Amino acid sequence: MAKIPFLSRLFGTGPQEEKEEAEGASLPPEPVRPPADPPSEATLQLPPEHALNKLWRLYLEQGGRCSVPVLTLFGPGGERLPPKQEKQELLRLQLAVNASANQRLALAQPKQEPGEDPPVLDAQAVAFTASDQLSAWLLLYPPVGKGRELDQGMLFSALAEAGVYFGVDEGLLKRLPQEPERYFRLFFAARGIPAVHGKNGYVVDLFARKLERRLVEDEYGQLNYASLNLVQNVAQGDVICRFIPPTEGQPGRTVTDMELPANDGRPATPPVGRNTQVSEDGKTLIASKSGHVEYTGRGFQVKPVLNIEGNVDYSTGNINFVGDVHVKGDVLSGFSIRAMGDITVEGVVESCSIEAGGDLTVVKGIVGNDEAVICAQRSIFTKFMENCCAYARVSLHTDCLVNCDVYSDGVVEVRSGRGAIIGGRIWAAQEISANSVGSEAERPAVICLGGLPCEEFERDVVTREIAEIEADLARTEQKPDSAQKLTHLSKTRVKLVLSRNKLAHINKDLEALRERGGDQNTGRLVCDIAYGGTEITIGSATVHLRHEVHPCTAKLAEGEIIFL
Repeated sequence: MAKIPFLSRLFGTGPQEEKEEAEGASLPPEPVRPPADPPSEATLQLPPEHALNKLWRLYLEQGGRCSVPVLTLFGPGGERLPPKQEKQELLRLQLAVNASANQRLALAQPKQEPGEDPPVLDAQAVAFTASDQLSAWLLLYPPVGKGRELDQGMLFSALAEAGVYFGVDEGLLKRLPQEPERYFRLFFAARGIPAVHGKNGYVVDLFARKLERRLVEDEYGQLNYASLNLVQNVAQGDVICRFIPPTEGQPGRTVTDMELPANDGRPATPPVGRNTQVSEDGKTLIASKSGHVEYTGRGFQVKPVLNIEGNVDYSTGNINFVGDVHVKGDVLSGFSIRAMGDITVEGVVESCSIEAGGDLTVVKGIVGNDEAVICAQRSIFTKFMENCCAYARVSLHTDCLVNCDVYSDGVVEVRSGRGAIIGGRIWAAQEISANSVGSEAERPAVICLGGLPCEEFERDVVTREIAEIEADLARTEQKPDSAQKLTHLSKTRVKLVLSRNKLAHINKDLEALRERGGDQNTGRLVCDIAYGGTEITIGSATVHLRHEVHPCTAKLAEGEIIFL
């Protein structure tokens, strides 16, 4: 009786198989097929002496045919897992492979006593689940000795032992027992359903939240100050924005047949403001009044606009309004307009007082007669300005400045039309830009740059106001005693206290701005030509031009004014 080699006894090789092996000894061995180029980042790297590789070599020694073990952690459909999840799952997979391979190797290579039968192990399937329980893989080991080959029941048992009951790829389980390259491979066996959280509701705006203020030039290079597109008109009942409702969440299910809860989306917060309301069906925000739509940072509001169909004169009196004012005529001498919003005048502004909490737009221009005081907390847009005092915190844009005192914490731009600055005193914190500054035949201009023009202007106004009140108080105290005198003195003293408090507040703000660097000696003058006689002051440095300079760009460098 022929001796059966040890490995043949261990892995169940029969005489017929030995004969076939002997007959094929002269044939070259079948080449081992390499894996199908899996991404190295998704493949578990194992050292040659790992228990899994030892089991593979034992399988080859028993006559089995199998490519090099490749454990690639593909997702469903052969897709890669997200990088962060892939790295985490590879670490967990290594721990599971270490445990199962070491345990099986110990059973396949026990310490045998002489004459003891070699071990017999059936094929084995080991299930591995992802940390989120949405994926499951199978790792397959071949039989040892005369153990049973892999069958479908082993696969189902392995999944059941791991608690995998949902989303099992039954077609894969039917194919695996006949798959040539089934051992020492990782197969994606079950896929759960991830929970889909509902989307939050959102707002679709039908009006702009931020208006872009642009001056459009015509074919002649002239700016149309009447067409700034700054007003968003809305009628009562019009829709300002729509609300898109949230969606419901779709629960998921793990491969262990556990439900994954899903959160429903949150509804959008209606941006309700003054003179707006949510419609009865809750789907839109509508205007409860006609006016101008504006976004305040928290919600939409409708600002009713005060429309003056004609002039501001004796038929209207002085205007003091909390919203926007639109004058379709002129503002005549001696009258005033004060508005917390924007002011638009389609005609001419004469020697009057105008104070806008937003922008001031004068389509035809300002003729101040040395009496007009024009203030805007944002910008001034006008065709021309003559003999007036103007204050604009952000910027001033005009075609021509003639004998005007101008203060701006930003930019003074005189570039359209004639683009001339003639006479007067122009003080801007950042830049003064014009076609020409001064004149050979007329009064030269005084240009000041840097500092805090608007704050200094406010302090000068309050200081003059205090001086006038004190003079009035002194005159009143010299009058004979009377009830009218006492009443007037009481009112005047109250006004004096309020003005002094206002001055103290302004001084405090000035000091705070200087500490924050708001009083820097910066700024520049940019013009095509600056005529002789023009005075330029930047910070503490002053230059008097004796001759024309063109082009002229003046700025401060190392305490001196230089021209570029």
